[in-house]
Amino acid sequence: MARSRAAYEYTEAEDKSMRLGFLLIAAGLLSLLGLGCCWLRPALQERGGGGSANCTVLAVRQLGERFACTFSCGAACRGTARYPCLQVLVRTSRSSAPALLHEDERQLRTNPKCSYIPPCARDDQENSENVTYKQKYWKEKVGSQPFTCYFNQHLRVERSVAYSMQRLKFRALSVVTSDLPDDVMLKRTHDETVLLHCFLWPVVTFLVGVLIVVLTICAKSLAVRAEAIKKKKHL
Repeated sequence: MARSRAAYEYTEAEDKSMRLGFLLIAAGLLSLLGLGCCWLRPALQERGGGGSANCTVLAVRQLGERFACTFSCGAACRGTARYPCLQVLVRTSRSSAPALLHEDERQLRTNPKCSYIPPCARDDQENSENVTYKQKYWKEKVGSQPFTCYFNQHLRVERSVAYSMQRLKFRALSVVTSDLPDDVMLKRTHDETVLLHCFLWPVVTFLVGVLIVVLTICAKSLAVRAEAIKKKKHL
């Protein structure tokens, strides 16, 4: 009995393999939990809180208002520039009411009043040229051609609450959600690729850990059996 227990004791290399396997299993489970909370949940909310539709451009215009952006000119060099506000109004297949188009969810949160935020340059004129180029793109290249756009009802509710708080500051007695234009996005921030990576890499890490543990146990078991058979032959 003592010999059997001694035979099943793992060597230093086998012990390291087992520890590595269990470490990968734990890392896979923890990363799956973390990515699920940080990425998967917002992605499912985004997909479940809206949907896709066909959009056509109604109007493309620049507002007189300019917004600030921060540019970087080195490791310790930052500055502020301004860019004009471009609005792309579209008609969706869901509603006849005009909607404001945005690049994605991030751009909508950063500047919900505009449809495009250019890469921030130090020169305001360069920012204006980038916005003008985008305006020509939507007018001339896209025109009346239909394209796919996306809704996000969760952001709609967030904007409605923020708008309500703003109106309360001015002592408004009623809040009407329809005062806000619908927001549609050209692309989703969380797409199928994000959903795939949320599952793929944690699962791969978990399976590699399980494989290492199983192979180590199997190799040890085969080695013990081979040693036992060898001893029987010598008897």
